Amino acid sequence: MNTIKTLDVPSLPLAVKHKTIIQTFDDLLPGESFIIHNDHDPKPLYHELIRKKGDILTFDYLENGPVLWRVLVTKKPLAANESI
Repeated sequence: MNTIKTLDVPSLPLAVKHKTIIQTFDDLLPGESFIIHNDHDPKPLYHELIRKKGDILTFDYLENGPVLWRVLVTKKPLAANESI
């Protein structure tokens, strides 16, 4: 059984928040996920990821404020004709 990593964004230094989230996404294999735990809606991050990575992820809200946001970020599985 795989445990899904939770990234506690408020605990990260401001200067590296988005960089850390993007690196965590980059480290995923296709089909793997992690959870963003944040103190505000991370929707701008979704747009940044789509802009930088393309349509290779899903962004599913598990909890949608007003105090806590939890989002499951998943790298989409490869299509049958794709390879890593």
